Amino acid sequence: MIGAIVAIFVIAYAAIALESPIKVNKSASALIGAGLLWTVYGMLRGDPAVLDQQLNEAVSSTAQIVFFLIGAMTIVEVIDAHNGFTVITSLIRTRKQATLMWQVGFVTFFLSAMLDNMTTTIVMVSLMKKLLGNQSDRLLFAAMIVIAANAGGAWSAIGDVTTTMLWIGGQITPLAIIKGVFLASLVNLVVPLLAVSRFLKGKDIVAPPDVESTQSRTSLFERSLIFYMGLGILVLVPAFKSATHLPPFMGILFGLGILWLVGEIIHRHKDDDEKKPLTLAHALTRIDMSSIVFFIGILLAVAVLEKARVLEMLANWLDATVGRQDAIVVLLGLLSAVVDNVPLVAASMGMYSLTQYPPDSFLWEFVAYCAGTGGSILIIGSASGVAAMGLEKIEFFWYMRRISGLALLGYFGGVAAYIVQYRLLH
Repeated sequence: MIGAIVAIFVIAYAAIALESPIKVNKSASALIGAGLLWTVYGMLRGDPAVLDQQLNEAVSSTAQIVFFLIGAMTIVEVIDAHNGFTVITSLIRTRKQATLMWQVGFVTFFLSAMLDNMTTTIVMVSLMKKLLGNQSDRLLFAAMIVIAANAGGAWSAIGDVTTTMLWIGGQITPLAIIKGVFLASLVNLVVPLLAVSRFLKGKDIVAPPDVESTQSRTSLFERSLIFYMGLGILVLVPAFKSATHLPPFMGILFGLGILWLVGEIIHRHKDDDEKKPLTLAHALTRIDMSSIVFFIGILLAVAVLEKARVLEMLANWLDATVGRQDAIVVLLGLLSAVVDNVPLVAASMGMYSLTQYPPDSFLWEFVAYCAGTGGSILIIGSASGVAAMGLEKIEFFWYMRRISGLALLGYFGGVAAYIVQYRLLH
């Protein structure tokens, strides 16, 4: 049974990693893999009662993550529909590329912690198109935005899908992950920024030749209200969980309902055609359901590995072969540059128990950092990288030549910062 399950998972995982060459959407590969794995496991398990219980547990944990992501992604889409992100981007004013790089890097770093790294990347790369007229300049800025977004998402419970998974799974808590990983994530950003800003020293910004002004569908009051309400809801979800002891998805859905009500009230006097693009119902049609389906498939697939004790055996093998816990996690982070970090983190959650490694222990915080930032080493290693690749047509080998070395320096700089900080404080 173990051999068959491992073989199916490896084939499904290879299909996910080779999505572009084989021209098959990774969501389809994930769903087929999950279906085959549970079918084989169910047929060989032979105990319907136990199988039903295990499947219910897997569906419950998966659904909590999916509901949270749907709520968060919808809120972000509503803010974007109201042009709410101009509240932040309008504050960026400079004529020097080096100064702009630092501003963009830090805005992306903190915005990613409050939203998510992929959405932040899309917002900031779109802004660069309005500020920079030179294509080569925009490529460099887009690449640095990817690094900043992944670094910012790693120290926040809502900044990256993987940290959200660890939070919902009970491996980390919001305040502890900020205190534990913030410094390492900051080093991960600052090291590449120092190198790039020296290269940009003395260069002025070349504005696009023709900047077309578009008439906003919303007033300044509506933009500001929706932006601050949406951001407030996302930021307050951890506080909601602490106060009520309810799972995070309840907080995000509750907040989504409040934002929906406010939107209906402030747009109640508008015509249907004018109101439709601003509604929550329309925002639900704009969220990336393909990514949601992928998360469902991959999380259910990894659940089979956990139930079949494959992950436990893998953890024992790594402990016996590599030995050092920090070295194992660093390797997982480097691997996330090649393959998606969602199944890697899901696998690590199944490999190590909360009894052996309690919440906010070294292992879980280090996993959050390494898996969150390791994807920056290659352009295909993270959702934010893939988004930037599509928006600015960044070539894989251009990124590898110009950016991968800087991202690798930042990655290991953050690794060293986290280990030193942990040893000093513990």
